Amino acid sequence: MMINQVSVGELQTNCWIISLPRADRESSGGECILVDPGGDGDLILDRLKRLLLRPRYIVLTHAHFDHIAALPELAAAYPAAAIAAHPAETAKLGPHSLEPHRRDFGGAAAYVEALWKPLPEASLLLAEGAALGPFTTLHLPGHSPGSIGLLWEEEKILISGDTLFNAGVGRTDLPGGSQEELNRSLTRLFTLDGDTTVYPGHGPVTAIRREKAY
Repeated sequence: MMINQVSVGELQTNCWIISLPRADRESSGGECILVDPGGDGDLILDRLKRLLLRPRYIVLTHAHFDHIAALPELAAAYPAAAIAAHPAETAKLGPHSLEPHRRDFGGAAAYVEALWKPLPEASLLLAEGAALGPFTTLHLPGHSPGSIGLLWEEEKILISGDTLFNAGVGRTDLPGGSQEELNRSLTRLFTLDGDTTVYPGHGPVTAIRREKAY
């Protein structure tokens, strides 16, 4: 399995391209899970072509605009890919989603408006425990109500979104954020094997042991 990082958008969001193991593919071709297409759609599309991969799933760890800005381009290029998100994030997808994103960014709403393209709806809802290829969905509220992580326990791999960073955690001052819920989500993550590699929504890769001690 290969995990490829593409840093995208003004906020340098990590878009992760995760090749699916052969046993989890629907076809003989190269399929992947694409996580958080936060901008620079052309850059992501070029990387997919160079890797000879196509998304089977486009996963949103949460629906803040800096994690989904390139979703329209990716969905148009790969119409068979399932767009996957937690049910609590679906109000920020689909035809009526511009206003929630304006509220998220407040005084910086012009950032959203300058990049806005109509967003598709989610076609696959990922609640707690949902399987996605070799990964299991973890519901990790706090940064946003529907924040999720993807855990491949056997390989000790966690895609953490904006819940846990290298030497940091997600902010809770945006609409729907909760420090109390984030603390519970972090406590849960810190029960994972310390050798679990963490692939966050921003910044460099880290490990549970390092962040637990931080």
